[in-house]
Amino acid sequence: MPMFPALTFRRAVTLPERVRAAVPRRFEAVAEALAGHTDVLAACSVVGGDVVGDGAALAEALEDLRSTYRLVRGTPPPVRAVEALAVAWSEATLQYLHDLSCEDPLTGLASLAHLRSRLEEIHRDAELSDVPVPASHALVLVEVRFPVRTDLRGPFTRALHLAQVAEAMRAVFCGGQTLGRLGPDRAVALVARDPDLAVSVGLLRDLLSDLDLDDAGLRVWVEGLPEDPDATGSLLDELAR
Repeated sequence: MPMFPALTFRRAVTLPERVRAAVPRRFEAVAEALAGHTDVLAACSVVGGDVVGDGAALAEALEDLRSTYRLVRGTPPPVRAVEALAVAWSEATLQYLHDLSCEDPLTGLASLAHLRSRLEEIHRDAELSDVPVPASHALVLVEVRFPVRTDLRGPFTRALHLAQVAEAMRAVFCGGQTLGRLGPDRAVALVARDPDLAVSVGLLRDLLSDLDLDDAGLRVWVEGLPEDPDATGSLLDELAR
């Protein structure tokens, strides 16, 4: 008679009602993860982002995390749980600020929406002149590229690297050009197509080569713009992916 390994099932853990009632608002998922010994860090990350929508300060969120741990485990939260909540709270807060402003608060680069508006203005101006957009303007892009296996892909490290790239771009394109952010690792400059463009791109490459970006590399290129406004919007979406 063939023998099969015994199947084991983990019984779902239900929080006592008195504990559930005392858990701070939005921290029920953390409490359940603690009681059921499931992915507590994932729960902390979700809650860290959610409490931003309630207007909770970071100190308040961390105090609620400590209360939840004391109620369920009788211990303070470990460093990794605090870090997971704090990082998620920070990212959600930055996204909220970014939505309110046309600039990314960490890098000072314009948002994708603002860049799109500037391109729409350029297309409208082109309709009043004899110079099509592909001949009048272009995009200069810089992409921060990380090794396949690296621990440098954290959102804060990526933002710091892109902030350095933004400073180099501002040093070169300082004549009122629009500098924007396309995704977490790309910066872009909307520039005029003039005889000095190649020289400016060469100078930018020189400045970027002096940056300290750990093991990250850089890719710099010039992207042409379509004549059709809808095609320009599609190009931006593709570059931002």
